Amino acid sequence: MRRSASRLTRILACAAVPVMLVVAGCSSGSDDKSDADTSSAPAPKASATVAPAKYSTLPDSCDTISRATVDSLVPKAKVKSGTAGKSSDIAARSSCSWNGLEDKGVKGSQYRWLDVSLMRYDSDVTLGTGDKRAAAQFTKEVAASSSTDGAESVKAAPSTDVGDQATVITYTLKKTGVNFGYVTVVARTENVVITLTYNGAGYAGAKSPGSADLTKDAVSAAQGVVTEVATAGTGQSSDSGSADGGSPSEKSSPSGKSSPSASAKS
Repeated sequence: MRRSASRLTRILACAAVPVMLVVAGCSSGSDDKSDADTSSAPAPKASATVAPAKYSTLPDSCDTISRATVDSLVPKAKVKSGTAGKSSDIAARSSCSWNGLEDKGVKGSQYRWLDVSLMRYDSDVTLGTGDKRAAAQFTKEVAASSSTDGAESVKAAPSTDVGDQATVITYTLKKTGVNFGYVTVVARTENVVITLTYNGAGYAGAKSPGSADLTKDAVSAAQGVVTEVATAGTGQSSDSGSADGGSPSEKSSPSGKSSPSASAKS
């Protein structure tokens, strides 16, 4: 009996050894799995980006209309070099205007007003590309020009002659007892929105200019502005100096037309 008990004790002792080894092996496997989970964790996502806007600055708005064009469209202009509108950042938004009264004696007088405003948009990760932002502002400018208070015979038509997209708005507006003819060309070239307004009237018996003539001159002037924007603004856009999408503020012209000033920022 003693011999049997001693043999049973040795068998139980040996049997305990592999159990301990199995437990140790499980413990080691658990540590390895933890390391594997850590190494396979997803890497941080890269920051979102948008394509840079094409134009990084604007030309001097008073230089976008040539002196020859001013002499032709605004005879007897008070300031041939133009009167610049106020702006806190001329690389993002600016404006300029010309006006003059040509006295033709017994044939009456001719009044003309011309103004141009420029608004540039940079690309922004949260707001979109400069082109997209400019396109949205283009739509707003067309809507605003088409709903001028007191305007009559309003017509708006797309044009393929100016920039990437353009709309020509024509109408008449009675001021100082005279019917003024108005043409506004709203155009977008890449990430820049151009709004050019040309109007005029005849006084003292003189005949007011026809809509077709005003339109032809306004479109031609707008084409020149597009060229000046391209010449001055080519390059990658920076993070500063972009318009924030608001319409330019307005200042009153002698003809009664509200002309855009590029100083406003929404």
